[in-house]
Amino acid sequence: MKQYMDWLFVKKGLYFRDYADLWDWSTTDLEDFWESIWQFFAVQSTTEYEQVLDKPAGGMIGTRWFEGARLNYAEHIFRQRTDSRDAILFQSERTAVSRRSLTRMSWTELERQVACLSLFLRESGVRPGDRVVSVLPNIPQAVVGFLATNAAGAVWSSCSPDFGTPSIVERFQQIEPVVLIAADGYTYNGKPVDKTATIRELRAALPSLRTVIWLPYLDPDSRLEDSILWNDILKTPTPELVFEAVAFDHPIWILYSSGTTGKPKAITHSVGGCLLEHLKALALHQDVRPGERYFWYSTTGWMMWNYSVASLLAGATLVLYDGSAGYPDLNVLWNLAAETQIHHFGGGAAFYLACMRAGLSLADKPRFPHLRTIGSTGSPLPPEGFRWIYEHVKKDVWLISLSGGTDICSGFVGGCPMLPVYEGEIQCRMLGCKLEAFNEEGKPVRDELGEMVILEPMPSMPIYFWNDRSDDPARNNERYRSSYFEQYEGIWRHGDWIKITSRQTIVIYGRSDATLNRDGVRIGTSEIYSATEGVEGVKDSLVVCLELPGGRYFMPLFVVLKEGQSLTDDLQQHIRRALRTQYSPRHVPDAIYQVADIPYTISGKKVEAPVKKLLMGQPPETTASRDTLRNPSALDAFVAFAESLKPEFLNTPS
Repeated sequence: MKQYMDWLFVKKGLYFRDYADLWDWSTTDLEDFWESIWQFFAVQSTTEYEQVLDKPAGGMIGTRWFEGARLNYAEHIFRQRTDSRDAILFQSERTAVSRRSLTRMSWTELERQVACLSLFLRESGVRPGDRVVSVLPNIPQAVVGFLATNAAGAVWSSCSPDFGTPSIVERFQQIEPVVLIAADGYTYNGKPVDKTATIRELRAALPSLRTVIWLPYLDPDSRLEDSILWNDILKTPTPELVFEAVAFDHPIWILYSSGTTGKPKAITHSVGGCLLEHLKALALHQDVRPGERYFWYSTTGWMMWNYSVASLLAGATLVLYDGSAGYPDLNVLWNLAAETQIHHFGGGAAFYLACMRAGLSLADKPRFPHLRTIGSTGSPLPPEGFRWIYEHVKKDVWLISLSGGTDICSGFVGGCPMLPVYEGEIQCRMLGCKLEAFNEEGKPVRDELGEMVILEPMPSMPIYFWNDRSDDPARNNERYRSSYFEQYEGIWRHGDWIKITSRQTIVIYGRSDATLNRDGVRIGTSEIYSATEGVEGVKDSLVVCLELPGGRYFMPLFVVLKEGQSLTDDLQQHIRRALRTQYSPRHVPDAIYQVADIPYTISGKKVEAPVKKLLMGQPPETTASRDTLRNPSALDAFVAFAESLKPEFLNTPS
């Protein structure tokens, strides 16, 4: 970040006193800022761009960036090719438990495999714009698959094999892929899960498929009829790796919304937009340097997988892990960090909180001399999570709480190496992201809760949703508009409830569609969870607030208790006292119920809005798609609870 600021001074004559000055310029002079990112990172294009930005009047949809430029994302990754370090390190549950050595992939081998697969795709008739999809665990072959697809100018899309069959079909049917790369299964919590039947069903449901590439991962001898073996493709004498130059706004990949309450949106991003955004985010905001080792625990169905692959752009070695973060115990990823000398370690906030609640302490001996950053995302990391990391992992690590999403395949808010870290707060709004908190009058506020909005376009915003374009202007980009632009004309409403502090840090309080509203006062769900889950005996929790006729509110709190605990009157009083003391009487629930489990999406988010809709009387089949849940059976208790609520309670004014 400092090198970039010095470069701006030397090359552009621009002087900034601090990060706040730099951010203000980056969100005011959009064209100059994004052009400087292009120039600072020496982005390569086979043709010159005609202009940096063409923004349509009255909105962000249809914004054009760097028109005329033709480039390739994978080509920029292979600019980092070197014989001095590995490209990828890989470990799975099986190798972690058996203490077998890591799998190492050199840049030479990565280039060879990508060249072989890319040539195969081209010879199979894959053309720029065609879709190549995968159902693969988080293994090196998934990275090879993406890079080969991108090198050929095709569009990548991936589902994790732990998705249910209907969820995978629902996603891939929308985009009509021509090639499927699939593994025979995966392992989780020490158990192999065969997916052969799923792949057969998927192939039958996708008439657009011309080719299936089969990867025997669980069983080296497994075969799928009428498919091409992965290893047979790699037997080709090593061809030259050719990169297809495509337009800046050519689609790079299709990601999907969670689909918990409806058909998943097929969010399509651009090659150039993601390239610029990832160079900025990884190199500037996380300070990832050539030769460092980068890890983020993810599956191939979460945007953090795409984001972690982008660390290769910065010259890092990518570290992958396939399996459960808790098998055989919660030390497994920390052991990986120590053994592979990881510099940048990332995971979901839920993982760190699980380690904290398990009493894990890793700071008793210096296990992580190389560890520079710990990243957290997926849900808000509360103050006690910050405290645990600094007290029990490493006292001088740089904790980066990051929030963004599938919508931009990056972060809106995140880290800055020039700023301090405050407990429970995100360091900054990221460069080029004009983010504000709006009050109910649609005005920016400080030190108050507000709707998170983005006032200016970013290159990595979706170019469109697949199958959402129409010749009818009234229907063109209909789902795109309804997702972000219905509340404020021409302004992106993201759906998070946030506070921007007077020192420019950010606190996220949860999804605004699940925000608790009692007597006109809005409360972030993260505050409830922070206090409740700090009570001895409480393992997890979920809260919703139901708005009822006559101005009534009913706010039930559901808790999962630790083994051997029961929801006694005394424990309920402890929970209520903690909420009242730490926050306010409005935070105290109307009732507390014990459940066996809390439903989570596959990417680790609590399913708040669907539970609220259930309790408001919507049919279960329209409120949540079980195939999108990590633990679908957890929803059963809420369905039963919703059925027990008397209709007159929900519908009768007080």
